Amino acid sequence: MLEQAHVRGTIGRGLRLMLVGSLSVMGSVALAATDSPATQTRLEAHTRIESRNGSNLTQGVFTVSVTGEDGKAAAGTVTLEDGGKPLAGTALNAAGQAEITLDLAAGTHTLRAIYAGDTAHAGSNSATAQVTAEATGTPDFQVALNPASMTLTQGQSGSSVVSLTPVDASALTGPMFVTLSCSGFPDQSSCTFTPQNVEIQPNTTAAVTSDMVVATQATGKRGAMLQRSNSMALAILLPGAAGLVGLAFGARKRGWARLMLIALVGVATSLGMSACSPLYNYYNHGPNPNLPTPAGTYQLLVTAQSSNGVSATTHSTQFALTVNTLAN
Repeated sequence: MLEQAHVRGTIGRGLRLMLVGSLSVMGSVALAATDSPATQTRLEAHTRIESRNGSNLTQGVFTVSVTGEDGKAAAGTVTLEDGGKPLAGTALNAAGQAEITLDLAAGTHTLRAIYAGDTAHAGSNSATAQVTAEATGTPDFQVALNPASMTLTQGQSGSSVVSLTPVDASALTGPMFVTLSCSGFPDQSSCTFTPQNVEIQPNTTAAVTSDMVVATQATGKRGAMLQRSNSMALAILLPGAAGLVGLAFGARKRGWARLMLIALVGVATSLGMSACSPLYNYYNHGPNPNLPTPAGTYQLLVTAQSSNGVSATTHSTQFALTVNTLAN
């Protein structure tokens, strides 16, 4: 019996899951000529019926495993394709395995797992697996990403197209508004959607899209800023000190008053050019540099949610992000 602990993107009460079928396929089609050891990618596809908000949805649970001829566990990312189009992406764990859980639109789906390869292994594709999802009769949508995985160097940004394919849109009595969001991103990174809210019209079958931009951050640099700051400090302090000196020698007062003004000039100049001044600390040390996005591979979640004021429809798909260290 299939474990139910991996169900994602579910809103509503009275959840009911029922195993429908499973299929296991494997393949070892190399993606490109390389000297790295060949790999074999295996895809296991399971479907089950989930009762949600009064309708039955078909949910797919896809397990991918990648093994190398050298006997070592493969690392990196895997993309799940449906009919040759990217659907979701995920990162392999230390054992070279990954799992993707998705709500499937009604109809037949021809699925394949594509392993991108890593520094020690060549990429490979699994054989295709076909699964069938039941029609719901309820307005809905399916979420897909293209690309479903991305590799960025610290400070770079990249984009992916989020597609929402209408399901049973003929049952809509008005537009369906869907809000996009993302989660699981590492520190010093972000994602934005343009637009963040998309609209599915009644009787439409074509997918509506939104551009998702993923941004990372590199370490900030101080050198040029400090040089400009030191010049600015001199430009401010020297004229000020000269002005005080002019006042001291121009004042028609007793000798002791003139000496007091000269002493004041010395104290002001000393404070302005020493660590006792906050300006000195800022000009000579500057603000803390920006922290970089930590390097690594991250499993992210892109979520699309629509609500009619009574119940909410939520579907999520996985996205794999790899962040590389910026070379000095």
